[in-house]
Amino acid sequence: MAVTSILSRVFTLSFLIFLLLLISPSTAYSRKACQSPTRNPLQGCPKNTLLVGPSQKHTTVQSAILNLPNNTTPYTILVLPGNYTEQLNITRPGPLTVLGQTTHPNDATKNSVNIIWHNATGTATTGTYDNAYTSTLTIAPTLNSSLTGSGPTGNTVPAGTPFGNTNFRAYNLNFINAYLPYSAGPSLALSVSYANAGFYYCGLYSYQDTVYVGKLGNAYMYSSIVGGQTDFLYGFGTLWVQSSLLQLRGCGGGVTAWKGSNTTFVNKYGVYVHDSEVRKANESLQIEGMCALGRPWNAQHRSIFANTYLDDSIRPSGYIEWSATDPRVNYNTTMAEYHDYGPGFNLTGRLQAANITIEMTAAQYAPYSTVDKVFQYPFSGKFGNTAWIDRRPEA
Repeated sequence: MAVTSILSRVFTLSFLIFLLLLISPSTAYSRKACQSPTRNPLQGCPKNTLLVGPSQKHTTVQSAILNLPNNTTPYTILVLPGNYTEQLNITRPGPLTVLGQTTHPNDATKNSVNIIWHNATGTATTGTYDNAYTSTLTIAPTLNSSLTGSGPTGNTVPAGTPFGNTNFRAYNLNFINAYLPYSAGPSLALSVSYANAGFYYCGLYSYQDTVYVGKLGNAYMYSSIVGGQTDFLYGFGTLWVQSSLLQLRGCGGGVTAWKGSNTTFVNKYGVYVHDSEVRKANESLQIEGMCALGRPWNAQHRSIFANTYLDDSIRPSGYIEWSATDPRVNYNTTMAEYHDYGPGFNLTGRLQAANITIEMTAAQYAPYSTVDKVFQYPFSGKFGNTAWIDRRPEA
């Protein structure tokens, strides 16, 4: 066999091994085995796993995060059941998986690890400062890159700001901003900027601005629960919500509020809700026909609800303008649906609001129909930009 042929095969095999490790650093072990309560909590966990719990070396999740080296080596953090009142801040570039210990690894309603913070901005008690300071969990390489800013373009991030975590994954954790049990100013549960982050069987709860995906931020959610009242999915980046529950805790603004990106990143910025459900948090809420699917944070808003069940909380129009005096809707605005269903889908109402809500055709929907089409290219490298997504998250 020719030497060049042998070298070619060796290179191909090496590439495949590297790609396998890159795509799913968590598949080398059983997630269920690591998360299952045992006499030795780390039994079944991969190498480089740190343990967090009330009587452990690390009693807070952030102390374990701060103990991680700032390199590209994959690490795992296993968190024992309990309430942890703290803010988490992840800046390291290397893959990080955070697991909540549980006997129900494929059920977000049974999570027993709660990361809780209490903060909001723009209120009489907290003062006025950037929304970034309120978040329960922040994934970003620098403070500056995580700032929301104001106006149509938001905070200006300095040129040369490095990309942060390339593969963050969370399983069976609840991230809660419990400032007040109603909208009282932005109170983020999650902030992602200049990073890739996946959430599987997680809960993210607040009332206003629950989830922020900022500049160059890419987020994926699977079989998770996101609770909010006002603009609780918002940002500049790209968010894909798959097979999850958007829990209406009241009505204010819309479920989504997005801005067009002012970066040159090639991903198709926007929020994409697929095969999911939008339901009121409990039947005692009197919000029938009152909640909007979204409103445009600026005229380049892009959000699509596809194949999603809508309960009777949703307005007949679907989406709404930002306000009567400042509609922020033009030919650049994409506030759309594709094959939604349920009592909250009113075709007549949508058509009457045709200048606001778009009912997409198959051809219009096609460019946004899969994660591979939305997360198009990598920030660096050449192996695609979906390697950080767990395609088979079931334990």
